[in-house]
Amino acid sequence: MRWENLSDGPRQGTADAALFGADAVTTRTFDTPEFAGITFHEIRARSIVNRVPGASRMPFEWTVNPYRGCTHACVYCFARKTHSYLDLDTGIGFDSQIVVKVNAAELLRRQLASPRWHGDHIAMGTNVDCYQRAEGRYRLMPGIIEALRDRGNPFSILTKGTLILRDLDLLRQAAAVTDVGISVSVGFTDAELWRTIEPGTPAPERRLDVVRTLTDHGIGCGVLMAPVIPFLGDHPDQLRATVRAVAASGATSVTPLVLHLRPGAREWFMTWVKRHHPHLVRRYERLYAEGAYAPKWYQRRVTRHVHELAEEFGIGPTRAGGARRIRGPEQPEPEPAAGPTQLTLL
Repeated sequence: MRWENLSDGPRQGTADAALFGADAVTTRTFDTPEFAGITFHEIRARSIVNRVPGASRMPFEWTVNPYRGCTHACVYCFARKTHSYLDLDTGIGFDSQIVVKVNAAELLRRQLASPRWHGDHIAMGTNVDCYQRAEGRYRLMPGIIEALRDRGNPFSILTKGTLILRDLDLLRQAAAVTDVGISVSVGFTDAELWRTIEPGTPAPERRLDVVRTLTDHGIGCGVLMAPVIPFLGDHPDQLRATVRAVAASGATSVTPLVLHLRPGAREWFMTWVKRHHPHLVRRYERLYAEGAYAPKWYQRRVTRHVHELAEEFGIGPTRAGGARRIRGPEQPEPEPAAGPTQLTLL
């Protein structure tokens, strides 16, 4: 296992300094049904604030990722490729080999106190979900939020996890002293699709309950409607049902993003399609023949339809006082004709 390369990108020669030593790794398994078949690699990282590459067009420059790998096991997750940088499998290994940066909170507090840090916005949940099941055991996020709160440092969180409600009081405290943005990812409400393509996540309706609870407690929360899955979740009736449910949750915004398939995720997703929907294999191959993203005409069509539904149900892509909208690394720069800025994950 290539433990010397725990950065969020591929190796780049001497540019990637070792972020922790191999002797700092402790591997654990837990004999509980919740973590059956899961291996945790506990490490003491040397750095926790990651700079987004300069070539990126993301609206944020810094991220914090306390975990690598994700038990949400979303078949389409763009971050699967990052496991290959550690010589780990990008399929089942990504779902079951979880790297835990156990010193994340203390390291963040130290880095925020550095005179070289200028209080820039920090995005979380843009690689893997910081509120995946492992967080229930390791409890890294309370310390991370406390560190950001105490420095008045702006931040945002994107999640599919209901565990974020555990930290509701901390989020309210942070929101009183700095800019805090929360977004929950709900790409569809189809129960059958959810069970097979996002098997480790809370059900969509439970995630929308999170939106409702946060909103009820004065924390504006947007919904990232991602991914919209071609041929399986893009029927007008499905889009309508999802936007209606998002509106009923009290979300401050809804922002659609069509499925995109980077290397690592593409292979795993297509294996899933062949197993569950073999009749769609050729259609996916044609739709994504030009690369990781669906054609712009298709993206525009979905975006326009969702925005029209959002207007019908009384929510918009943005609202004053709503959650900060963030885009994860897998999202292309939006086309002006497609409407307001799109959002994506984790």
